Amino acid sequence: MKRAIVSVWDKQGVVEFARGLVDLGYEILSTGGTERVLREAGIPVAAVSSVIGFPEILGGRVKTLHPVILGGILARRDDPAQMKQLEELDITPVDLVAVNLYPFEETISRQGVTLEEALENIDIGGPTMVRAAAKNFPSVTVVVDPVDYGWVLEKMRDGTLGAEDRRRLAAKAFARVSAYDRTIANYLGASAEGWPEELVLPLQKVQDLRYGENPHQSAAFYRVGEERGVAALTQLHGKELSYNNYLDVDGALGLVLEFSEPAAVIVKHNNPCGVGVAENLVDAYTKALATDPVSAFGGIVAVNRPVDEALANKLRELFLEVVVAPSFDQAALSVLTRKKNLRLLVVPDVEKRRPHTDWEVKSVWGGLLVQEFDELAQEDDSGYRVVTKRQPTEQEWRALRFAWAVTRWVKSNAIVFAGEDRTLGIGAGQMSRVDSVHLAAWKAGNANLDLKGSVLGSDAFFPFRDGVDAAAEAGATAIIQPGGSVRDEEVIQAADEHGMAMVFTGRRHFRH
Repeated sequence: MKRAIVSVWDKQGVVEFARGLVDLGYEILSTGGTERVLREAGIPVAAVSSVIGFPEILGGRVKTLHPVILGGILARRDDPAQMKQLEELDITPVDLVAVNLYPFEETISRQGVTLEEALENIDIGGPTMVRAAAKNFPSVTVVVDPVDYGWVLEKMRDGTLGAEDRRRLAAKAFARVSAYDRTIANYLGASAEGWPEELVLPLQKVQDLRYGENPHQSAAFYRVGEERGVAALTQLHGKELSYNNYLDVDGALGLVLEFSEPAAVIVKHNNPCGVGVAENLVDAYTKALATDPVSAFGGIVAVNRPVDEALANKLRELFLEVVVAPSFDQAALSVLTRKKNLRLLVVPDVEKRRPHTDWEVKSVWGGLLVQEFDELAQEDDSGYRVVTKRQPTEQEWRALRFAWAVTRWVKSNAIVFAGEDRTLGIGAGQMSRVDSVHLAAWKAGNANLDLKGSVLGSDAFFPFRDGVDAAAEAGATAIIQPGGSVRDEEVIQAADEHGMAMVFTGRRHFRH
């Protein structure tokens, strides 16, 4: 009888897989929770402790680290001396190892996790068995991903599971253990003062892409650690996502999740071209679209509430690349799926989107730049200072906070004219701040939007008063910006001359 060790944290599909192995004549050895699940499902299973003649010890820290287990996995079947030694020691060879690991990545992504909790979720026995089985792949099948249970069983049933299949599974196993160890190393390194001396990223390919930013560039999408954020999106309809789609979806999601009320965001080339909030999504989208209906053509829409038929009918009026939402009702799907290429994406659990441990990584020639994520939610607006003679009105305060939330997601030099519930003009990516002000004002005029009584958000300080003068001329009555220029007094004086209110946040939000 062949022997399999099945010991998994992620129980997805394990009962069906173990049942299939038993049908193929395998003896199943297991531990802890997996053993219990299999027994309750009526599957014959032997406890590892009963086979090795030694109980689990140290609260389960040691279960499988034993010569009977590791010897059975590592013995070379083509070496008569090794096989004779197994026989002398009464060790049965292990032919299959199905193991996945303690959820270390998931554990450290939780807010407030302690070092003790993290350490208890570092798997030792699992990676050891996986590495042993992968090393001996000419004779042993190793399965670390529930996704592989189905095809492995199918090939075992028809006798076609060959050395190349086991080699592929072994490569995947080593990659999984390597990624696991890299995550632990990053976590422990980051616990010390400053950044770790060595930083390794556990990357796993999600899919090949048709091409990169341009058709002559090849590209692929990799996720870091567990599935979350853009890597956990579910596509319901439409063409496959492109490199540029992924970038735009990430920016659209980040911005729409800044708002608790119903919100709609339209993104084009990784810049918002319209944002609106309202009591319902139809009104929020209408406000967002009004900011820049020309640029919205071919854009990406993200909303933070389920899409219903009313919104779907509005979305269908414009050519869009992608719509991202928490869900789509059936009527909305019936409307939107008439556009065969429109990509419809469901956003995962918001809490899993941006863990506090997240980093941002950008490539440069010969290396990577790594930084903490710029989290607006960590900003305490009680530290904001009104620096002008005039205080903002309550309506202006609401508009200023709205503008500030949007500004962080606009490419620098970022300027956002806004009301309390919508953007009115956005200037992005200009080489001078005053040019961004003029561009945003021109955009508003082009969309027939009146900037009289609007507010303005600026991601960084005004180096000269000319930006403030241009904002006042366009109709803005209040400005929110970080402050910190050597000409702050000159800028404040300009605001006072125009009767404007100005708020310094003390924090810059460049986005390159």
